[in-house]
Amino acid sequence: MDDSPALPPAKIGAELIRDEARRAPDCAGVYRMMGEAGEVLYVGKAKNIRKRVTQYAQGRFHTQRIALMVSLTRAMEFVTTATETEALLLEANLIKRMKPKFNVLLRDDKSFAELLIRRDHPAPQIRKHRGARTMKGDYFGPFASTWAVNRTLNTLQKAFLLRSCSDSVFDSRTRPCMLHQIKRCSAPCVNLVTPAEYAELVEEAGDFLRGKSRAVIQRLSNEMQAASDDLDFERAAQIRDRVRALSAIAMEQSINPETVEEADVFALHFEGGHACVQVFFFRAGQNWGNWAYFPRVDKSDTEPEILSAFMSQFYEDKPIPRLILASHEPAEQVLLADALALKRERKVEIQVPQRGEKRDLVDHALKNAREALGRKLSESSAQGRLLEGVAETFKLDGPPERIEVYDNSHVMGTNAVGGMIVAGPDGFQKNQYRKFNIRGDELTPGDDYGMMRQVLGRRFSRLVKDEEEGEDPVRPDLVLIDGGAGQLAAALGVMTELGVDDIPVVGVAKGPDRDAGLERFFMPGQEPFMLEPKSPVLYYLQRLRDEAHRFAIGSHRTRRKIDMHKNPLDEIEGIGPRRKKALLAAFGSAKGVARAGVADLAKVDGVNDALAQRIHDFFRR
Repeated sequence: MDDSPALPPAKIGAELIRDEARRAPDCAGVYRMMGEAGEVLYVGKAKNIRKRVTQYAQGRFHTQRIALMVSLTRAMEFVTTATETEALLLEANLIKRMKPKFNVLLRDDKSFAELLIRRDHPAPQIRKHRGARTMKGDYFGPFASTWAVNRTLNTLQKAFLLRSCSDSVFDSRTRPCMLHQIKRCSAPCVNLVTPAEYAELVEEAGDFLRGKSRAVIQRLSNEMQAASDDLDFERAAQIRDRVRALSAIAMEQSINPETVEEADVFALHFEGGHACVQVFFFRAGQNWGNWAYFPRVDKSDTEPEILSAFMSQFYEDKPIPRLILASHEPAEQVLLADALALKRERKVEIQVPQRGEKRDLVDHALKNAREALGRKLSESSAQGRLLEGVAETFKLDGPPERIEVYDNSHVMGTNAVGGMIVAGPDGFQKNQYRKFNIRGDELTPGDDYGMMRQVLGRRFSRLVKDEEEGEDPVRPDLVLIDGGAGQLAAALGVMTELGVDDIPVVGVAKGPDRDAGLERFFMPGQEPFMLEPKSPVLYYLQRLRDEAHRFAIGSHRTRRKIDMHKNPLDEIEGIGPRRKKALLAAFGSAKGVARAGVADLAKVDGVNDALAQRIHDFFRR
């Protein structure tokens, strides 16, 4: 008989928070509430952590949501900061990374493309850029769509004739490329323009992107007139084409404000527990596009709270402009502006305009937000009915929240890639897509069953591992695989072996002659069946299958393209970029290097006798 004293019951909820509050730091910082499985329920910031946490312990809550959050709390963590401003920045960072259940959460976040004029080369390159600003140069953006940045890049090439080629292509040119022939590059690679003239073109492009478009156009117009007066009509015609290109991009913008040179516009429409935030980008006095976001919110949230939380998370990884226009005054507006200024290292102003052109911009964004939310709710309703139909068709317990669809792509077994797409109530979740480079000597080229086993094995062994380590990975409610009885048997074998055979799996086999509408569906323990040709559920399943096929074949083509551009010299030990360039210059191509003798190879700058022998042996293995 065990006579040891019984342990006191673990504190939970308000009692635990009351106990934690006694030890909480008496300064600014961030606090986290955790649930039973260690998952983060909520991340908050406070000017004084102890005072803020004590409020939760009093048991008087404004909303049922907060009461539920407190009741689920099993642990708390605190991080102190020097100021409340730093706490706000840390809070936004943790919310985006941990995605707590009870926070307003920015979903469907994406990175935006920018234009970059590189400054680390004598002949600066203009290019599209996405991601961290690690290269030395001038960045202009963001552009809300790839179409917008591509159109602007093409126009700038016509107007300023800047190079867009890579440094390796630039260094290897001996004559002008096609872009020079079609008047989109001044060919600095072969010195058809002097360094000083090219530098002037670069500065003109920078001025245009900084909002000095009228001055640039006027200066070019004066040059065109001077060339015409000097009877240099060919040069006048060239400048005329550049002026036309610049004028076109200025006119194509749908809203070009007179009083706003650089600003982001945020408009929030909140209805029935759903929210849409429209973000418009204005740079250089031009509209550079917009994007609609649908953050995860609660009915008890207010517009100021939603907008403040949204903005702090939005600017976690995006450039911050000097001016932010908003449809509602964000909660703790001064603190938010100070935090963004600290991050930008320059002053940031947040305004809620009441009249004039700035108010017109906000109203235009607000109208777009209202319409976008209406479309989203309508689509969600239709999507919900489709998912109910899927649940009925495949005898699921309820409408699936997460459907994973798998497909493989290869050519005669080479460059095999498996693709996984994810869909649910919000449509395709592209940030959840995954590709699997299929590899292994034990696989027979073209073995579709073996490929399916490897893809599903890697996906679900990772899921099992995460669950064993106490994490909370997302399980699919339904798995669709491209194929019939054979692929289904291979998939079920893997999932049974891993102990995840409680996840429903369905095979989707194309009809005879791959006709759409004649698909057969394979489920374990029952005969294959078909759906009515005009069934909305069938159309939906076809869309899922086609999206998986598109993603898999796109990933395969990317991998094949990379392999096609690989140079065999890259595989030889001791061959770096400089020696590779010298070898290609000496023999013209990798084939020329392969045909060369040891003596000829040793004559190349940087190649000694031992390396020459190694290169010679490599091509004769």
